[in-house]
Amino acid sequence: QVQLMESGGGEVQPGGSLRLSCAASGSIFTINGMGWYRQVPGKERELVARRDSGGGSYFLDSVKGRFTISRLNRENTVYLQMSALNSEDTAVYYCNVHGYYCSVSGCDRPGSHFENWGQGTLVTVSE
Repeated sequence: QVQLMESGGGEVQPGGSLRLSCAASGSIFTINGMGWYRQVPGKERELVARRDSGGGSYFLDSVKGRFTISRLNRENTVYLQMSALNSEDTAVYYCNVHGYYCSVSGCDRPGSHFENWGQGTLVTVSE
Protein backbone atom coordinates (compact mmCIF):
# COMPACT_ATOMS: atom_id res chain seq x y z
CA GLN A 1 0.00 0.00 0.00
CA VAL A 2 0.99 3.59 -0.65
CA GLN A 3 -0.31 6.47 1.40
CA LEU A 4 -0.28 10.14 0.44
CA MET A 5 -0.27 12.88 3.03
CA GLU A 6 -1.15 16.37 1.78
CA SER A 7 -0.77 19.63 3.63
CA GLY A 8 -0.60 23.35 3.04
CA GLY A 9 -4.05 24.41 1.89
CA GLY A 10 -5.92 27.31 3.39
CA GLU A 11 -7.31 30.75 2.73
CA VAL A 12 -5.27 33.56 1.25
CA GLN A 13 -5.95 36.99 -0.21
CA PRO A 14 -5.57 37.69 -3.93
CA GLY A 15 -1.94 38.12 -4.79
CA GLY A 16 -0.84 35.91 -1.93
CA SER A 17 1.10 32.68 -1.88
CA LEU A 18 0.69 29.18 -0.55
CA ARG A 19 2.78 26.02 -0.70
CA LEU A 20 1.23 22.60 -0.89
CA SER A 21 3.13 19.46 -0.03
CA CYS A 22 2.43 15.79 -0.60
CA ALA A 23 4.46 12.99 0.90
CA ALA A 24 4.17 9.41 -0.31
CA SER A 25 4.98 6.51 1.95
CA GLY A 26 4.66 2.75 1.90
CA SER A 27 5.98 -0.09 -0.17
CA ILE A 28 7.41 2.01 -2.98
CA PHE A 29 9.96 0.73 -5.45
CA THR A 30 9.97 3.84 -7.57
CA ILE A 31 7.85 6.87 -8.30
CA ASN A 32 7.52 7.88 -11.93
CA GLY A 33 5.35 10.95 -11.70
CA MET A 34 4.07 13.29 -9.03
CA GLY A 35 1.61 16.05 -9.70
CA TRP A 36 -1.25 18.21 -8.59
CA TYR A 37 -4.79 18.41 -9.90
CA ARG A 38 -7.59 20.69 -8.84
CA GLN A 39 -11.34 20.60 -8.97
CA VAL A 40 -14.16 23.05 -8.40
CA PRO A 41 -17.82 22.02 -8.01
CA GLY A 42 -19.47 21.31 -11.32
CA LYS A 43 -16.22 21.06 -13.25
CA GLU A 44 -13.89 18.24 -14.16
CA ARG A 45 -10.68 17.72 -12.30
CA GLU A 46 -7.81 19.36 -14.18
CA LEU A 47 -4.08 18.82 -14.13
CA VAL A 48 -2.32 21.84 -12.67
CA ALA A 49 1.30 20.73 -12.64
CA ARG A 50 3.29 17.54 -12.92
CA ARG A 51 6.90 16.60 -12.42
CA ASP A 52 8.20 13.40 -13.94
CA SER A 53 11.08 11.32 -12.67
CA GLY A 54 13.20 12.37 -15.63
CA GLY A 55 12.84 16.01 -14.65
CA GLY A 56 10.20 16.99 -17.17
CA SER A 57 7.44 19.32 -16.03
CA TYR A 58 3.99 20.31 -17.18
CA PHE A 59 1.96 23.35 -16.15
CA LEU A 60 -1.58 24.38 -16.89
CA ASP A 61 -1.43 27.50 -19.07
CA SER A 62 -3.24 29.65 -16.53
CA VAL A 63 -0.66 28.94 -13.80
CA LYS A 64 2.52 29.27 -15.86
CA GLY A 65 4.83 31.83 -14.35
CA ARG A 66 2.96 31.76 -11.04
CA PHE A 67 3.25 28.15 -9.84
CA THR A 68 6.33 25.99 -9.51
CA ILE A 69 6.57 22.30 -8.77
CA SER A 70 9.48 20.54 -7.15
CA ARG A 71 10.26 17.05 -5.94
CA LEU A 72 12.39 15.81 -3.09
CA ASN A 73 13.01 12.33 -4.38
CA ARG A 74 14.75 10.92 -1.31
CA GLU A 75 11.64 11.74 0.72
CA ASN A 76 9.07 10.94 -2.00
CA THR A 77 7.64 14.41 -1.59
CA VAL A 78 6.30 16.90 -4.09
CA TYR A 79 5.69 20.59 -3.50
CA LEU A 80 3.50 23.07 -5.33
CA GLN A 81 4.52 26.65 -4.71
CA MET A 82 1.67 28.94 -5.71
CA SER A 83 2.14 32.69 -6.06
CA ALA A 84 0.07 35.61 -7.32
CA LEU A 85 -3.04 33.64 -6.47
CA ASN A 86 -6.39 34.82 -7.75
CA SER A 87 -9.98 33.79 -7.23
CA GLU A 88 -9.86 31.39 -10.18
CA ASP A 89 -7.30 29.32 -8.29
CA THR A 90 -9.87 28.54 -5.62
CA ALA A 91 -10.38 24.77 -5.69
CA VAL A 92 -9.69 21.52 -3.93
CA TYR A 93 -6.19 20.45 -4.86
CA TYR A 94 -5.34 16.77 -5.13
CA CYS A 95 -1.94 15.17 -5.16
CA ASN A 96 -1.46 12.37 -7.70
CA VAL A 97 1.41 9.91 -7.60
CA HIS A 98 2.14 6.93 -9.82
CA GLY A 99 4.91 4.40 -9.86
CA TYR A 100 5.64 0.84 -8.88
CA TYR A 101 5.24 -1.05 -5.64
CA CYS A 102 8.01 -3.17 -4.25
CA SER A 103 7.67 -6.77 -5.36
CA VAL A 104 6.20 -9.32 -2.99
CA SER A 105 9.70 -10.64 -2.40
CA GLY A 106 11.20 -7.29 -1.50
CA CYS A 107 12.18 -3.85 -2.67
CA ASP A 108 15.07 -5.01 -4.80
CA ARG A 109 12.75 -5.30 -7.78
CA PRO A 110 9.50 -3.71 -8.93
CA GLY A 111 6.07 -5.10 -8.36
CA SER A 112 2.83 -3.87 -9.86
CA HIS A 113 2.02 -0.35 -10.96
CA PHE A 114 0.10 2.00 -8.70
CA GLU A 115 -1.60 5.35 -9.03
CA ASN A 116 -2.84 7.04 -5.88
CA TRP A 117 -4.69 10.22 -5.02
CA GLY A 118 -4.42 12.36 -1.95
CA GLN A 119 -7.44 13.26 0.13
CA GLY A 120 -7.55 16.80 -1.25
CA THR A 121 -6.77 20.12 0.34
CA LEU A 122 -8.88 23.23 -0.07
CA VAL A 123 -7.34 26.44 -1.36
CA THR A 124 -9.52 29.52 -1.09
CA VAL A 125 -8.50 32.86 -2.56
CA SER A 126 -10.70 35.68 -1.34
CA GLU A 127 -10.61 39.22 0.02
